[in-house]
Amino acid sequence: MGATQLTVACLGAGYFSQFHYGAWARIPEAVCIGAADQQIARAEATGVPAFADLESMLDAGCPDILDIILPPPAHRSAILTALDRGVKTIICQKPFCVDLEEANAVTLLAQHAGARLIVHENFRFMPWYRAIRSETDAGRIGVPLQGTFRLRPGDGQGPKAYLDRQPYFQQMPRFLVHETGVHWVDTFRYLFGNPTAVYADLRQINPVIQGEDAGFVLFDHPHGVRTLFDGNRHCDHSADNQRRTMGEAHFEGTDGVLTLLGDGSVTFRGHGQFETEPVLPADTWDGFGGDCVYHLQRHVARGLLEGTPLENEAQDYLEVIRIKDAIYRSAETGRKIALDEPWQPRIR
Repeated sequence: MGATQLTVACLGAGYFSQFHYGAWARIPEAVCIGAADQQIARAEATGVPAFADLESMLDAGCPDILDIILPPPAHRSAILTALDRGVKTIICQKPFCVDLEEANAVTLLAQHAGARLIVHENFRFMPWYRAIRSETDAGRIGVPLQGTFRLRPGDGQGPKAYLDRQPYFQQMPRFLVHETGVHWVDTFRYLFGNPTAVYADLRQINPVIQGEDAGFVLFDHPHGVRTLFDGNRHCDHSADNQRRTMGEAHFEGTDGVLTLLGDGSVTFRGHGQFETEPVLPADTWDGFGGDCVYHLQRHVARGLLEGTPLENEAQDYLEVIRIKDAIYRSAETGRKIALDEPWQPRIR
């Protein structure tokens, strides 16, 4: 690009946007030049130039990056507006679009416009998963055999579940996997490659919500690796901050096991051994998820400036949506779904 700093504009100023704005403010390669939200007071509260809509923000200046921090029903319109106004790099929150058909369509439009479209799937950027990937790639656990993540945020009980933070969670017809479990769909594929098959058993425990809030999802990966997402939003885990890791994990191989605890620490125990060795110390970041939002956004900024590959570009992320759809199909049919089965767009 030749530039040393990128301009960024953000669309959306709801609950989670605080982590986006806070991260951009600390990234030396970027400067935030605008915040847009239908509730102008929320945009003004970000401390950057505020706008009531995307169009007026883009009229004031076309940014190098547009960061879309909105729920899925708003993604398509925002992306099309940005492409029409000549924005060449767009970051979009997850879940990405309302379904695979819409996500595929906007991805193709972005490609035809010569624009980069990146999905803000940030869990793979949590420092513990980067450390686990590094240790696994280096052969620390020997031949990888399996991994298990136990989602235990403990926030799903009672009639007021989720209302204090993200109340729309109660109205989502598909919840545990679509909104939350999709993070580990991407994380598992980051660690072990795209799964070849999935089997799911999902259920709803809290009657005040519309979607599922507990379940098991088993993934087959290349080279015989199996992973398990064991999700239950009613139960908790041992942590001072239930949203730091949102649970605990074990990644096992022929030579040992890497364990993630609720404080963000990672340990290694060799096969046949009793003592554990520290791999990553406990997390001290007070914000969300080991500062993973910052790590993703700086990865994009540096990648654009240095011309290095970007993770989770939309074309690649379509696979996550396809896997998510297969999970629900498995739960509905009670059978394992092979992911080489052809995808058929739904008839509207």
